[in-house]
Amino acid sequence: MKLLLHICCAPCTIYPLKTLRNKNLNVMGYFYRYNIHPYLECLKRENTLKEYAENENFKVIYQEGYDIEHFLRNAAFRESNRCTLCYHDRLQATATIAKKGNFDYFSTTLLYSKFQKHDIIKSIGESIGENTGVPFYYIDFRDGWKEGVIESKRQGIYRQQYCGCIYSEKERYYK
Repeated sequence: MKLLLHICCAPCTIYPLKTLRNKNLNVMGYFYRYNIHPYLECLKRENTLKEYAENENFKVIYQEGYDIEHFLRNAAFRESNRCTLCYHDRLQATATIAKKGNFDYFSTTLLYSKFQKHDIIKSIGESIGENTGVPFYYIDFRDGWKEGVIESKRQGIYRQQYCGCIYSEKERYYK
């Protein structure tokens, strides 16, 4: 069974990839980049993922371009709901590629983070799955949070300190 895994960053990929491979799924990644700000942060995350993927013999599709304007237009004046909008964009893009690539499932590394809104991600994923005909594969990867953190540090993988969007960056650093 083939699964397309939306990826936000390399550290959040470690535990989900291990878990999915242990379930004998043929996993390919999809790095979505339009929400990551600033651009140099986006490149740092992408390059880190490329190194990790090479070491793990893990194929990844990398989104082209950098349409940060799309993310900003969607979030403007709806900042309190920005995560839901962003989840939808990322999962919709992943499901669309999964459909074109004849994948059996799609999922996301967002389900690894203890900082993300799992009920919303699951609901959006399932809805998009119904609409595209590619089922959303839900697993709560949070039980592997500590294991993933330890392994990413052991490997010396760049670990970002915010989810990626400009609003998250402000919440993290502006006090």
